[in-house]
Amino acid sequence: MLKQKESELIFNEDGSVYHLKLKPENISNTIILVGDPARVDLITQYFSSIEFTIQNREFKTVTGIYKSTRLSVLSTGIGSGNIDIVLNELDTLVNIDFNTRNVKTSLSKLNLVRIGTSGSIQDDIPVDSLLISSKAIDIDGFLNNYKISKEHTDNSVDQFLDNYKENNNKTSPLCFKCSDNLMKKLKDIADFSGVTVTCNGFYGSQGRSIRMQSSNNDFIKELNKIQFINDRVTNLEMETAIIYGMSKILGHEAISLNAILANRENGTYSENPSKTINKLILLTLNSLSNL
Repeated sequence: MLKQKESELIFNEDGSVYHLKLKPENISNTIILVGDPARVDLITQYFSSIEFTIQNREFKTVTGIYKSTRLSVLSTGIGSGNIDIVLNELDTLVNIDFNTRNVKTSLSKLNLVRIGTSGSIQDDIPVDSLLISSKAIDIDGFLNNYKISKEHTDNSVDQFLDNYKENNNKTSPLCFKCSDNLMKKLKDIADFSGVTVTCNGFYGSQGRSIRMQSSNNDFIKELNKIQFINDRVTNLEMETAIIYGMSKILGHEAISLNAILANRENGTYSENPSKTINKLILLTLNSLSNL
């Protein structure tokens, strides 16, 4: 295998990977991904023991034991660019030989489980419900930065995405499926399943107008025109499709679990978001302890 150049794969002086400041032994093969660094502590408060903790910028990682199961929890920060950093560096930890900088001949799979918050775009999916993402659409085409093959994407939905692209002057949207294995293990956690749309921002790119008028007029109405055979577009957030797409390319397993805190159709927001998030955390931990 070709040796990775120092400018392309950067290690810190202590031998850890550049942004996450992790070494291979610091992580479990099952990793819970959250956006907010403070949410790491909300999860690991339930661990019986903590093995390792480190933080650099918004990237905080804690590895420990929950009900005899070794888990890592890592905060990604917000958005597609941060996921790009996190997924590349996590893959480096398990699939690059740190001594030679070569890709290992035998590749390892990670289980990546996102616990996040999201907004519903269907009036019958209420706030404080839990939703598992069966598919996710990279609506802004971030993953066009990588070479994507048909085996990575869910090309059964291409005709529906082509209509959306043509009507909304978008770059090529890409759709990715979750891990079938993790869906089987975790589906009972959720009240709903559906197709998550990943946007590159929170306000204008999701059709919100505060003092600046969003150019994404009728954004939610247009998304609801995307029809699937056995699924529908259900919610908006900023990370899931990038996690799914990069996991497909790299050969990892990924699933996204969403605490629905807002309903964009009804204009409502959760009165007790912490309770909903904590419910999702405990259900996820208990399910992962049986993986």
